[in-house]
Amino acid sequence: MGWWRNSFQDVGTTKPVFITIYITLLVGIIFSAFYVFSAIYSPISTSTSSSLFSFSSSYLSNSSQASNRSHSHTSIVPAITPPTPAAHRSKQVRPIWEVPPPGTKMPPTRAFRLTKELVQQRAIDNIIIVTFGNYAFMDFILTWVKHLTDLGLFNLLVGAMDTKLLEDLYWRGIPIFDMGSHMSTADVGWGSPSFHKMGREKVFLINAICLLAFSYQCDTDMVWLKNPLPYFARFRGADVLTSSDQVIPTVVDDGLDIWQKVGAAYNIGIFHWRPTDSSKKMAKEWKDLLLADEKIWDQNGFNDLMRRQLGPSVNEESGLVYAFDGNLKLGILPASIFCSGHTYFVQAQKENVIDYGKQSFSLILPNIMILQGVFLSFKTLIPKSLLLEGEHTIDSHFSLVNHQIKQIRTALAVASLLNRTLVIPPIWCRLDRLWFPHPGILVGSMTRQPFLCPLDHVFEVNVMLKELPEEDYGPGIGIREYSFFENPSLPKQVRESWLDVQLCEGSQDCHVSNNTTPQRMLRFPKRSSEEMFKTAFSAFKDVKKREEKFRRRVKRYGGIWCCVENHSPGHIYYDMYWDEKPEWKPVPPRTPQDDHPPW
Repeated sequence: MGWWRNSFQDVGTTKPVFITIYITLLVGIIFSAFYVFSAIYSPISTSTSSSLFSFSSSYLSNSSQASNRSHSHTSIVPAITPPTPAAHRSKQVRPIWEVPPPGTKMPPTRAFRLTKELVQQRAIDNIIIVTFGNYAFMDFILTWVKHLTDLGLFNLLVGAMDTKLLEDLYWRGIPIFDMGSHMSTADVGWGSPSFHKMGREKVFLINAICLLAFSYQCDTDMVWLKNPLPYFARFRGADVLTSSDQVIPTVVDDGLDIWQKVGAAYNIGIFHWRPTDSSKKMAKEWKDLLLADEKIWDQNGFNDLMRRQLGPSVNEESGLVYAFDGNLKLGILPASIFCSGHTYFVQAQKENVIDYGKQSFSLILPNIMILQGVFLSFKTLIPKSLLLEGEHTIDSHFSLVNHQIKQIRTALAVASLLNRTLVIPPIWCRLDRLWFPHPGILVGSMTRQPFLCPLDHVFEVNVMLKELPEEDYGPGIGIREYSFFENPSLPKQVRESWLDVQLCEGSQDCHVSNNTTPQRMLRFPKRSSEEMFKTAFSAFKDVKKREEKFRRRVKRYGGIWCCVENHSPGHIYYDMYWDEKPEWKPVPPRTPQDDHPPW
């Protein structure tokens, strides 16, 4: 108290101007002390937390415990727990892949509406990475999210087109919003009315995101191999950056494709759409165009509008071009870096560049059924003459592929009898498969013949994966693609549990047997027939009936090659049992009545 008394005495003898200063300082000290103590001892306001969770797809709760639950880390999806960036922790949103706590109830659908608050929670530097789909695209979506989070990108949202997908992703801890599409959960099929509806939904979504003043990116059926944001940031003057169907390189560096040399369509699979006045105008006109005519495909509408006025270049350095109304600045992403399925797989440009993204590709996630079970793998034996000798013609192509089909057919039979999943080996092709007539490969492309072709160039993969009635088609045969055993997520016990089958000829103990050697090796004579394999691998119970069902199933596995020039129709059917037809030749159907699969 002496200090206070002396202080006031000093003040009393002080000039008036200093009295005012002392009083101001004293009031400031008292106010600061009051603020500090109130901040320390008062409870956290729930109103702020409530506003943060007014729309949260990671975890929604109407209770007062929402803010506390948002920091819970007690339940994590096994093996899919990337580090959460500090930016997200500061926003108090649930980290991606962290599932809701036990006992949580599914919020009502209305809680998952797309709002500016939701986008703000997830956006970083005003950028949000968005994709969408229905339940049939679940694997694609999980792969899409996994690759982004592995790259340290967490500013993402997924639009759900059906309730089943919405609920499934919510329980997995993936940020979602309801698109209100009420779409079927089944695969829509390319070119179907539902497929066109999905394309239209993309246009509506772009309009919504642009109006919320955020940059936007898409699609689902692709994966990111590298963080694309630094690349996009190089072209800050662009209103829209888009991928294309270009298969012939126009640049040798990492610049944008030269717009004058891009003759292929802009495929709108990979977007970077900035919320500028020009892009908003384009998005609205695109939407209005599709609403006015249900028959217009979203991609065709985009191309028609962008090419309405194309050119001149914005400047020589940027690679941008004026498009649409002459004011919008467009950039075409280089196909050698932002790869399509063709440039990545068929042309093998993945060997020449460090990819940012590739479309139409799906990878295996850890800890799911696809990694479990017992497997059968084998290597095809291909004579050098079939691969390298002679011209690359339809005849030489089918000779090469048919030779492999026969071996794969036998392997499918062994896998069926052993109840194992077949790891299908790489398939070599001489000719490319497209959806229009061509001379064998795309002229000007970097395709080197022969090449490893995608599985769906030869087989109907959707049929191979489809659940067919067992009473008619026998037991299902699981398949995996050839790089399955190279997947880093494959369990150690699968990698190390091998039984080798050795083909022998003319040596001791070289006969059909189901007994293994001490080195865990099964021996078979070379040129063993399917009947010999059945002898070793089956108990001979109902073999004939099972074979009939197997044949009925496998006949449906063959796809088509497309397409012969100057002939309609121009496709040729692959025949799984071509070797049983001495007169078989690779020719397209002669009449419409002949245009059907060979079964």
